[in-house]
Amino acid sequence: MASIQLKNVVKSFGSFIGVQDMTLNIADEEFLVLLGPSGCGKTTTMRMIAGLEHPTGGEIRIGGDLMNEVDARDRDVAMVFQGYALYPNMSIYENIRFPLRMRKIPKVRHDELIQRAAEMVELGLFLDRKPGALSGGQRQRAALARAIVRQPQVFLMDEPLSNLDAKLRASMRVQIKHLQRELRVTTVYVTHDQIEAMTLADRIVIMNKGVIQQIGTPDEIYSNPANTFVAGFIGSPPMNLIPGSASNGIFIAEGMTAPCPSGLSGKVTLGIRPEDCRVGGDNLHGVVYGVEPTGDVTYLTVRTASRKIEIKAARDFRAGIDSAVTVGYDPDRLYFFGEDGNRVGAD
Repeated sequence: MASIQLKNVVKSFGSFIGVQDMTLNIADEEFLVLLGPSGCGKTTTMRMIAGLEHPTGGEIRIGGDLMNEVDARDRDVAMVFQGYALYPNMSIYENIRFPLRMRKIPKVRHDELIQRAAEMVELGLFLDRKPGALSGGQRQRAALARAIVRQPQVFLMDEPLSNLDAKLRASMRVQIKHLQRELRVTTVYVTHDQIEAMTLADRIVIMNKGVIQQIGTPDEIYSNPANTFVAGFIGSPPMNLIPGSASNGIFIAEGMTAPCPSGLSGKVTLGIRPEDCRVGGDNLHGVVYGVEPTGDVTYLTVRTASRKIEIKAARDFRAGIDSAVTVGYDPDRLYFFGEDGNRVGAD
């Protein structure tokens, strides 16, 4: 298998910079997720690793070897796409077999390799069917089997679960994670879905406008967001971000005050996650704007004089719209961000 190194990689499209000065080291056998909104540069980064796009500047190495001028077919990587990319006129067996034929693997080995890959994704009983006769989840598993059969040194997965319903996405996440651990293949996975990122990744790279915002484990990203973009992107619902000002160890915003680091002054944004808020207390006063029971938790939106606050309330909490409510929070779970958006007072 192989490590991947990107050093000062730039990709521009005319005057538009898609990826800006990216330096990133991906360890051998690591499962790394590129996460961010549409247009942030994550798919462009993957395409450069694959050789489908060439960097405008910088270096890309796989297994220590410089890849900048190496054709995609010679990089020993396998890609899994959002759209499955199966040949509709071929059986699943022939779809999985296709990479073996292209790489001129001896025919005597084909059946063994195909059967092994199919069993790993639980498709052994469907090899004679064509893609149109399979469900979305089965077609995605066929695409995975086609990547597995190549035995590449790198897997590249570009939003492979986006076309599936919620239940299938959950089961496929488990299967992809298990397969990656079993195969021990370095994997780069692109998604805009934070749940996929948090559940799959060894490390997450959060991108915005072509620039890396933060790199860390899921726990590090969630517990110690580097800036307001990361804080507002990770979490469901995302962190409440409340603009205000700080002076003499006190944060002040309309309708609330809170203790803050003594050295903090000027314009400041306070962050507090919905699960660290509670109904009751005297930190904030407002009215109920929305109540969303989900079974295990109730999502409550409280409207104050100038903003809306999201809270994870008890599963049995109910209240009428526009009824008065007070909100408390855990003072040890407050985050503060400076005028530039970067976190202050971080561990």
